Amino acid sequence: MRQNGKLDYLEMPAAGGTFDRVKAFYSEAFSWTFTDYGPSYSAFSEGLDGGFDGDTSGAVQKPLPVIYAVHLERALRLVQDAGGTIAREIFSFPGGRRFHFIDPAGNELAVWSEH
Repeated sequence: MRQNGKLDYLEMPAAGGTFDRVKAFYSEAFSWTFTDYGPSYSAFSEGLDGGFDGDTSGAVQKPLPVIYAVHLERALRLVQDAGGTIAREIFSFPGGRRFHFIDPAGNELAVWSEH
């Protein structure tokens, strides 16, 4: 249910020839599915709706999206197997553990678990 003032959508850049690779990466690593809207935009609905924008001429500073995983070590292996680059190995923080990775489009994301 959409609520006023609540985070509703996340859009990340995927330019420079990475558009198809970034879709393949998230499909392989996290089983995401996509709906294409033209040649340079593809939306996902994976807990939080969002999309990848291949036309980043007006891109703003990048946020740090965080993905939840029940099994953090398994998620790390899946990211690596899919071609992601680990930017920060698994570390603990108050409330859980996480790692950071770089996707094929150069976006940095984190994966966390409370275990």
